[in-house]
Amino acid sequence: MAAGCWSGFLHCFFDYETPKTIVIYSKRVGAIFRLTQFLIIAYIIGYVVLVQKGYQENEAVISSVSTKVKGYTVTNSSAMGLRVWDVTEYVIPPQGADSFFVLTNIITTPGQTQQACPEVPSPSSLCQSDADCTEGYSDPHSNGIQTGLCVNYSDTVMTCQVLAWCPHEDDSFVPKPALLESAENFTVLVKNSVRYPRFRFSKRNILPHITSSYLKNCTYHSSTAPHCPIFRLGDMVREAGQDFRTMAEKGGIIGILIDWSCDLDWPEKYCTPQYTFVRMDNTSPSNNIAPGYNFRFAKYCNNGTETRTLIKGYGIRFDVIVFGTAGKFSPLMTVVNLGAALTFLSLVSGRCGTPITLTSTRHRPVASRPISSAVHGLELMTAVGAHPRRA
Repeated sequence: MAAGCWSGFLHCFFDYETPKTIVIYSKRVGAIFRLTQFLIIAYIIGYVVLVQKGYQENEAVISSVSTKVKGYTVTNSSAMGLRVWDVTEYVIPPQGADSFFVLTNIITTPGQTQQACPEVPSPSSLCQSDADCTEGYSDPHSNGIQTGLCVNYSDTVMTCQVLAWCPHEDDSFVPKPALLESAENFTVLVKNSVRYPRFRFSKRNILPHITSSYLKNCTYHSSTAPHCPIFRLGDMVREAGQDFRTMAEKGGIIGILIDWSCDLDWPEKYCTPQYTFVRMDNTSPSNNIAPGYNFRFAKYCNNGTETRTLIKGYGIRFDVIVFGTAGKFSPLMTVVNLGAALTFLSLVSGRCGTPITLTSTRHRPVASRPISSAVHGLELMTAVGAHPRRA
């Protein structure tokens, strides 16, 4: 008994089966078979090889960026008088992480000192007597800390007194046109270095053919100077589909997109940056609450009494966004994708039994018959109207 079981096990374990092949001549089945093969080959060549470059190994870019803005402008306002602005005043902060901010419009409140003064009228600051004010209370939207006194804000309005920098800022009116609208003529040098460590490849956007004399005189243009790394601010805003003077009034955010997508199977000179520009902040008319970009800063002076000039600055922040993927021939990826392609093709023959069953209309479905002999093969061919090919 045991010997019989062991013999049966060995017989099953060392069996090797081969599929039986039947050649069928049928225009319908043959057309489906060849069409399926063609579609798979077209997909492999057109999409996997040409579009996805399935024979390549890919790596994302590693990048660093530095910027340097240049330009001068002059303003003449009642608050500040005649004033010349240079890069140290309108670029805030002087060094940014992959971004820089250029001041384009300002609201100034000069001569502020720390003292007690009436709060600006609001639902939380209006009062009739001291009982309406709470000493030490601070509303998030107020300008200071309440002293507990109710004082005259004007001849007809009383508000709670606050300890704050007085006089308070009045930002209800934004200057139009923008005070520094001529900033559109400023230029910025963008220096960008990239690396693909896996491929031991590094490069920067100041390309080898760019000389010092060329760099001093060039300005980026998408057609005539696409590789110049010096950009005019007004040109970048225009390429993003915006008007600089309108945007300068309340500020905004512009993205400088640098695409380093490279095919490293080609010579290194063909790997160059591609620049595009887009406005990043929301400009939708249906949801445009708190538009633009602004922040406050102050300049202090101490001549016995500490005073400051509060500045609410509007401007354009430029974010440099570097992205890209490099690809290079890889034997491993080639073998993997070639193996997948051959697997697809091998499935075609096995799947053609389904069309045979579906196209048979004169006999019962033959796919349910086990094909174990030449007789069954002949029955199959007869069922689909095919004829055996003579050897």
